[in-house]
Amino acid sequence: MDVKRLITAVIGLPAVILVFLFGNRYVIDLVILGVSIICMYEYFHAIKKVCNPIKWVGYLSSVYMTAIALVSDQLLFMKLLVYYIPVLVLILFLHVIITNMKITLKDIAYTLIGIIYVPLFIMFLELIRCLEHGKVLIGYVFVVSWATDIFAYIIGKSFGKHKFSKVSPKKSIEGCVAGLIGSVIVSLLYTWIAISFWNIEVSYLYIAIISFILSAISQVGDFVASCIKRTVDVKDYSNLLPGHGGLLDRVDSLIFIAPFVYMLFVSQMKDIKRLFK
Repeated sequence: MDVKRLITAVIGLPAVILVFLFGNRYVIDLVILGVSIICMYEYFHAIKKVCNPIKWVGYLSSVYMTAIALVSDQLLFMKLLVYYIPVLVLILFLHVIITNMKITLKDIAYTLIGIIYVPLFIMFLELIRCLEHGKVLIGYVFVVSWATDIFAYIIGKSFGKHKFSKVSPKKSIEGCVAGLIGSVIVSLLYTWIAISFWNIEVSYLYIAIISFILSAISQVGDFVASCIKRTVDVKDYSNLLPGHGGLLDRVDSLIFIAPFVYMLFVSQMKDIKRLFK
């Protein structure tokens, strides 16, 4: 493994875990907002080769979506989110009209994709954290994403012979399968810890199935990031994290599965307590 990559992981992973475990609401909110803005910046910096993104709308969306995720009234939250969508589309198309089409449909399309991909998906981390047992649930986001990445990287690098897709030529079928299996194993270990030390009651079978699904989605998220980078012809979103590239390179699969963790663990339940019985 690359030394810079290892050092960054050794320093970065504990820091992230400590923030989410022991940080108060305001510290975590600021961290999430910071991640959203940095990732939005990296995305805009990458796509500027092929379009002229409307940056201020992206940054404003990062602030707005972080803020509304704090609203405890779910009905009010849904209104604030749903109402923002037509307003956002209106603002983007007004740029086309006002600039006499110097801002094009392509520009606003790339901008809109970035807003959905970055601040909207990141918003779900805050939604998960605010739930009862939120810290346990958000742990699954990190566990599945990181376990998938680590197992896929190690096994793929050592034994990968069959390429998976031209979207990301370095990824192999062997690595993808290892990511799926590894994420399930680590998730079950995390579940054992939750049951043993945090008095959480949850089905191991349910966790195994959900972890497998989330791991597959996580790998799709990784391919999505690769697809964007190949389209705009960049290797990494930035060089912010030595050995890893940009922050968005590091959290791409993590933020991609956040909405699905929320859906699979929460939205199908009338009460979050039904999950822990």
